[in-house]
Amino acid sequence: MTHLNSFFLQLSVVFPFVIGLMMFVAGGVKSCYVKWLAFLGFAVPFVIAVWLFWQYQGAEKMDYAYAFYSDVNTGLQALGISLKLGLNGISLPLYLLAGVVGLVGGVYAINSIAERLYFYLGLLLIMYAGLMGTFASVDVFFFYFFHELALIPTFIMIGIWGGKGRRGTAMELTIYLTLGAMLSLAGLIALYVTSDINSFDIITIKNYLVQFPLTYFIQKNIFGLLLFGFGILVSLFPFHSWAPKGYAVAPTSVAMLHAGVLKKFGLYGLIQIAAPLLPLGLGNWAYFLAILALCNIVVIGFVTMAQRDFKLMVAYSSVMHMGYGFLGIVSASVLGLGGAVLLMFAHGLSVALLFLLGTMVYHRTGSYDMKVLGGLSQKAPVLCGFFVAGIFASIGLPGFANFWAEIAIFLSLWEFAPWMLYPAIAGVVISAVYGLRAVANIFFGQPSGQFKDTFENGGIQDISMKERIPLIILLVALVGVGFWPRSITQPLNETLIGNKLEEVLMAKGKSNELYLDIN
Repeated sequence: MTHLNSFFLQLSVVFPFVIGLMMFVAGGVKSCYVKWLAFLGFAVPFVIAVWLFWQYQGAEKMDYAYAFYSDVNTGLQALGISLKLGLNGISLPLYLLAGVVGLVGGVYAINSIAERLYFYLGLLLIMYAGLMGTFASVDVFFFYFFHELALIPTFIMIGIWGGKGRRGTAMELTIYLTLGAMLSLAGLIALYVTSDINSFDIITIKNYLVQFPLTYFIQKNIFGLLLFGFGILVSLFPFHSWAPKGYAVAPTSVAMLHAGVLKKFGLYGLIQIAAPLLPLGLGNWAYFLAILALCNIVVIGFVTMAQRDFKLMVAYSSVMHMGYGFLGIVSASVLGLGGAVLLMFAHGLSVALLFLLGTMVYHRTGSYDMKVLGGLSQKAPVLCGFFVAGIFASIGLPGFANFWAEIAIFLSLWEFAPWMLYPAIAGVVISAVYGLRAVANIFFGQPSGQFKDTFENGGIQDISMKERIPLIILLVALVGVGFWPRSITQPLNETLIGNKLEEVLMAKGKSNELYLDIN
């Protein structure tokens, strides 16, 4: 079974990539066959992700709790590079997140009316393959390679199928994200060179640096490169301006996959690689990072409140909530790091849900303008119910996965710097204000402007069963972890406790025994 599960892990990366390439030459094939083939490309990795998530607890583990490990010869062993795949407690929930959001985004794309649909689906499948590979990689080189594999189709799809201003926005994204990627690559190469073991294998590097840790000066500088490189990719303040513009013009499926999954690459890299390998570097930059993260929450939170376009509001809220992920990292505790991973999982689902719901509202009203919309609950009560649930999840109400993530981060932040807890909690109030106002403006009150004629002429219908299925998948995942958080926190505990951060914690006079023990 172990070898079979390792094969499944490889298949989840290769299968969507191969199907994506097939889409490029499927122009003459009957439409229904192509759509079914694309559906298989999205569904197979999803099924594998759910299966491996279920199998993880009973699986045989290697160092740092990696399971389903495999090593594929790439011919680059002389450089210390090989395609090593595996999952541990940190990567497992994000791998599952990629599978879930990828399926939902893919199904929505299949049913869309995009021009040159086969080409669009092919690019989306390649992006999907990159997402699965990013969080399954044990080799640092392929961790970076798969991220770039997912990023390139993003630029192309926004540039071709995006909304108004798509070309300029795609260019801005390219500049920002290329800069972030280059800084990240410089930090990863510096880590490879200074460790001097001729290997990009995360397990090998960790085992070596436990015995022979890098000096404070080296750790400080490499962590700085990774922080700013990954930070740009995650839209850390003040390098965030690319994200709202990009998501506002991006096709819905692209916005779901990038904001929901790919943007987690930077936070994941800091938690999986930078924090355990460069603990003194984390200690040096922690306070500065916390200040920038609070700017994400408070400053971008107020900007989010000022939006009247719902899609822009969701885009800015995505940037805002990334601040909580960074706050979880600065504590360097099991509780904080685990809370950050749980937040990435929960936020990925909730932001994908909101982008999808916003598009459904747009298709019925022809507008994202919340000042014009109103009274939609009378015409589409089921859509209203899903919308309210999505907003509640984003705010972090009990019963959703977001709640446990924010609680864990707040508790860890109290241990790090108690005064920072107050602006962090203020972010929850800000989220409630703009979220509930969106519900009130769109679904209650009186419609106005051009939408008023559409509303009164009865041209608005509730969502169909086909539209409900992807919404149900996302909500089931959010509520499932909301009521059973231990499904994610138990593997997280096992992995994070093994990623020892004693040096930085002892320097701060803190303890590494704040477990993410949520039942």
